[in-house]
Amino acid sequence: MSKVRRFFIGILTFFAIFVILSFAVILLTIVNIPRIIPNKNLKVSLGSLSNKMGSTTVASITSALRILHKLEWDFQIPEDVDTDTWYLAISNHQSWADIFILLAAGHKKMPLLKFFMKKELRWIPIIYLVHKTVDMPFLNRHSRAQIQANPELKKVDFENAKKAAKRFSRNPSTAFSFAEGTRFNLQKHAEQESPYSNLLKPKVGALAVALSGMPQVNTLVDFTVVYATEKRSTWDFLCGDLCKAKVAAKTYALPDKLKNRSFEEEDDYRRSFQTFIDEIWLEKEQSIKDLKF
Repeated sequence: MSKVRRFFIGILTFFAIFVILSFAVILLTIVNIPRIIPNKNLKVSLGSLSNKMGSTTVASITSALRILHKLEWDFQIPEDVDTDTWYLAISNHQSWADIFILLAAGHKKMPLLKFFMKKELRWIPIIYLVHKTVDMPFLNRHSRAQIQANPELKKVDFENAKKAAKRFSRNPSTAFSFAEGTRFNLQKHAEQESPYSNLLKPKVGALAVALSGMPQVNTLVDFTVVYATEKRSTWDFLCGDLCKAKVAAKTYALPDKLKNRSFEEEDDYRRSFQTFIDEIWLEKEQSIKDLKF
């Protein structure tokens, strides 16, 4: 692909995504104005409508990418998932492209993926409105240093995140978190001394809190994303360089010992959850090797 054509595709893709998202968020904002009325049934109905509109937005963006990038995305989604069940979901994380490919992979197979987002993103208007209209919560978490100075902040973070997770309870949802907490690169991998060849160490904080706020969840879905290229930047994605990829998902029954736990049990709870996720990460490492182009 020539540099001129690549640049043109990158610009066109950016504006296509921006226009689709902007139009969808404006409609969602108008539709959700009645949320100010303190009526649970109304909020459930609006949540269902918002999820359908969100799903339509995912389909529109995916269609635009198919036209502009000539996508070769291979999705391997298990048959035992459906759109009427609550799920917890995780994935490896390599690029901003992950968000779009994962949304497309789960489209009409399971409820709309609801990403836990960093609180720093709330100042971006589109993201803030997505948070308000399709219940994608912000995680308000203090740093390790702040918690060491004031241990009570740990409980505050737990309660805030649990409250945010309960927003998922109104309608069937897929509460999603990138378990590694950040995008993979070789520098981070070396700094962590990660025992996995293609993964960073998984973190379980957001997952544990999400589960504690969603008692109806019985299944965790683990997505594994593999690209044909080593390119990972946002501009590479916009230019279509990540158009060839595979996504494979596996389902895991959540052990009873991980359900209905409280903050007072947090240390034991997190150890148990960490062991559960570490075992999945070992399987994921092999899945990446099997899926590689």
